[in-house]
Amino acid sequence: MRRYVYQGKILSLAIEDGHWEIVEHKDAVALLVQDPERGVLFVRQYRPAVGLRTLEIPAGLIEPGERPESAAARELAEEAQLGGRLERLAEFYVSPGFTDEKTYLFRVHDPRPAAGTPDADEDLETVWLDPGDVLAGVRAGTVQVSAATLIGLLYATGAER
Repeated sequence: MRRYVYQGKILSLAIEDGHWEIVEHKDAVALLVQDPERGVLFVRQYRPAVGLRTLEIPAGLIEPGERPESAAARELAEEAQLGGRLERLAEFYVSPGFTDEKTYLFRVHDPRPAAGTPDADEDLETVWLDPGDVLAGVRAGTVQVSAATLIGLLYATGAER
């Protein structure tokens, strides 16, 4: 049986069977946007939980009742002012040892301009970078990325094969 210690806007903390600490978290989407001439689209933003400005592929939370594809299209428009045809590449648990959060990774085909407004609380910058260079920075420890971004980089560079 779960007993809730905290319930917030995006997560809840529960104790299950008097022993397991479990974070219930909204699921998320992440988007791999590639252009043959510009590389991969990334978002630079400050992440208070780690105290760093990270480099990530566009991503965001799925709202209650929202389908992953709809959330992906919304987040792509909000963060990058882009649209495109979505292909679901993978879905994975972020850290199943303590949270139920699942991320759905999409590839964006034929990216094109789309209307979208960033969330008021987000301070982000979009940049196009060579995925091989970013992956080299991750390996060297000079670039900090999310798990979803790392998986996206593996797809972008063909290393997922």
